[in-house]
Amino acid sequence: MIDKKLKEIRDFCIKNSKQSNIDKYSRYFKDGFDGYGIDQKVYEAQRDLWIADWKKEMTIGKYLELGDKLIQTGKYEEISFAISFLKSERENYTESTFDRIGNWFDIGISNWANTDVLCMLVLSSFLIDRIIEFDKLKEWTKSNSEWKRRAVPVTLVELIKKDLKPEIALLLIEPLMLDDSEYVQKGIGTLLRGLWKAYPVEIEEFLLKWKDQCGRLIIQYATEKMDKEYRKKFRKTK
Repeated sequence: MIDKKLKEIRDFCIKNSKQSNIDKYSRYFKDGFDGYGIDQKVYEAQRDLWIADWKKEMTIGKYLELGDKLIQTGKYEEISFAISFLKSERENYTESTFDRIGNWFDIGISNWANTDVLCMLVLSSFLIDRIIEFDKLKEWTKSNSEWKRRAVPVTLVELIKKDLKPEIALLLIEPLMLDDSEYVQKGIGTLLRGLWKAYPVEIEEFLLKWKDQCGRLIIQYATEKMDKEYRKKFRKTK
């Protein structure tokens, strides 16, 4: 069954591949766009159709099995389908589901876009629904995959809407403050910028503590919404 669905998905992707979109999307990916260039509306319509049609025969276990195979190709749309299929099974998430998804970063997820969509649509739900504790996400800060490490702050961005407390967020990202990856730094900066709106005192204290050591992109993104003159206090002093 899984192999049949895999073939159906790939046949659809190949049939709807569009070179002009591949060229357009490549501008947003430093290492080029590895995908089919499917029009977004065409992709979304087929995604929704499959989720509806397969509801009775597919389980979260089968979607994870299918997802493993889709992720391994590294193709943008195939990974996107895997993420969307899993999103439709939110009510069946367990801690082992989270661990299984974590493996996806080791076998195929290799860009910021797939990472961020996975964080937004799937990973954040594990914390919102209290399926895992925050410490479980913190384990990812030690990963060799920069995308898995980026997933830590980006997943937390979604929780700002749920009144994420700075004392929780800062403990989770502190192990990443010296990370060399520009994508990890941008993720941290985006999180801090979002938290700063609600907790300016706590976030500014944190930034002052780290400004002379952490990557410049963290400070750049975190202070983006501050007054131009005020922002200068967070510049490196050495």
